[in-house]
Amino acid sequence: MAAKRDYYEVLGVSRGVSESELKKAYRRLAKKYHPDTNPGDSHAEQMFKEATEAYEVLSDPEKRKMYDQFGHAAFDGSASGFGQNGPGGQTTYREFHFDDGSVDDIFGDIFGGMFHGFGGRDFGGSHGFSGSSGFQRDRGFDSGFSRSQKGSDLTAEITVTFDEAAEGCEKIIHLSKEGGGVSSLQVHIPAGIESGKSIRLRGKGMPGNSGGEPGDLLLKVHVESKPGFERKGMDVYTTANIPFTTAVFGGEAMIQTRNGRVMCKIAPGTQSGTKIRLKGKGIVSMKNPSVYGDQYVTIQIQVPRNLNRGAKEKLREFERACG
Repeated sequence: MAAKRDYYEVLGVSRGVSESELKKAYRRLAKKYHPDTNPGDSHAEQMFKEATEAYEVLSDPEKRKMYDQFGHAAFDGSASGFGQNGPGGQTTYREFHFDDGSVDDIFGDIFGGMFHGFGGRDFGGSHGFSGSSGFQRDRGFDSGFSRSQKGSDLTAEITVTFDEAAEGCEKIIHLSKEGGGVSSLQVHIPAGIESGKSIRLRGKGMPGNSGGEPGDLLLKVHVESKPGFERKGMDVYTTANIPFTTAVFGGEAMIQTRNGRVMCKIAPGTQSGTKIRLKGKGIVSMKNPSVYGDQYVTIQIQVPRNLNRGAKEKLREFERACG
């Protein structure tokens, strides 16, 4: 029987390696030799087993201390622990899954292509959520090490109009199911949501392993712009053009709001650039449906054009009267 290689040699690291560098070395090898990406390759499977065994020992401070002192002999004999011979003299192994989510770093490049773009409006057509949860499950080298694990979260995007985001709406998205077929999912877009915010759809991510609960789907919302309107938080900003005479003498002007037109009073002597606040004409709060932002209207004064002779003379009289 061939002698086991030095664990540090297997991982390609020095004896003084830090824990973080040790983990990086194992990730790199696990990604390279993982059986899911090397089906039927006995050499790759053996290399994966060796790397996993080495990492199991060296990532445990106590086991690493014993290994540094006694080498492989530290784990020979009848003592229980990793590397002990199982039934029939078969060495048992398990695959590592990092609880901090770093498993995605190992397999993201491998399986990343299974998730296709979700950027289309209304998610028209089928979008790829096919694929296997295999990178979240134990390979079965030692069923005694299997444990329940939550599935990975998925991310996708959806685009809604300015008004849909302001008022809330229902959207239908289409997901490609593992093994074929398409499922439809109705998604509620809450009123008042801002562009860049995400909606968490619980249990719609990757399935868990060994009975673990599925992950979530994080749906990032992109809000389209609306001509003439600018949103800042719950407030809306617009502009309104008023005649020169209305600005001088005062009066009323028709202002376009998100929900229609309203008549607004204009004070005499209003200057161009003046802002008028329309209370409660903004966007509803996602936290409190009874609270709304405001609409701020910037006044722009229309300069008269194509004046006839009489109108021009009157304006000159006005100019002389004002000094």
